[in-house]
Amino acid sequence: MSIAVADAKRWRAREHRREVMFQMIGAAMVLFAMTMLTVLLIKILLDGYARLGVSFLTEYASRRAENAGIKAALVGSFYLMLLTAAMSVPIGVGAAIYLEEFARRNWWTRLIEINITNLAGVPSVIYGLLGLQVFVRTLMMERSLLAGACTMALLALPVIITAAREGLRAVPRSLREGSLALGATQWQTVRHAVLPVAMPTILTGVILSMSRVVGETAPLLVVGAFAYIASLPTSVFSPFTVLPVQIYDWISRPQPGFHQNAAAAIIVLLALLLTMNALAIYLRNRLQVRFA
Repeated sequence: MSIAVADAKRWRAREHRREVMFQMIGAAMVLFAMTMLTVLLIKILLDGYARLGVSFLTEYASRRAENAGIKAALVGSFYLMLLTAAMSVPIGVGAAIYLEEFARRNWWTRLIEINITNLAGVPSVIYGLLGLQVFVRTLMMERSLLAGACTMALLALPVIITAAREGLRAVPRSLREGSLALGATQWQTVRHAVLPVAMPTILTGVILSMSRVVGETAPLLVVGAFAYIASLPTSVFSPFTVLPVQIYDWISRPQPGFHQNAAAAIIVLLALLLTMNALAIYLRNRLQVRFA
């Protein structure tokens, strides 16, 4: 019996050492990643802080680095995000509602679910190639804001559908059964009982997907977003540019002044992304308290 107890103690000690080693390796990896991120952020702040100002936000792009601004790119990003949300959110939430609340569980719905999951992992440049062929060439939208928004809507749809479905799944089954027992139809149950409870998760997924849309570059370069525009979009068929494309253009130039402009634009883009993520957290917490 004493030998068995000694073996058990040695086994526990060995497992404890392995656990401690694993925790140390994990902590070292996290520390390394955070250190690299901090160094990059500090370098970007040091390079671009001097260019930040009102004129940088209100001036158009220029061939002279000291006169260049991000007005067209900032407004273009805002328009692109609104147009993308207007197309992707109703379709994404509607698809999630259909799959979770109305569709029968058969091979067809399972095939759709597998494809949605796979689409979420497709590289963004593939969406750009699809948008180039379908929207720019086949539908003849040319290099317009509408073509870019349609392409980015395809990119955002898998994320929105997945987030909306997770929110609907989290709603207790008893809530649906209680609503149906009171005489409500299935659609009334979904609209008045299920959707309000699932809304925090749905909104979080929508805002995070829009954050991805704002930060993507490859699909818009393939679709044909312009790097230099001296005017704002006047319609959905107008040419456009966005912050990531403008940053890419400035980074590719040899002059140090444009590199400073790119760093300042990165700071603005990071601030926009952090604001959107903070808004997602605020709305989620606010709605969770409301419907708790």
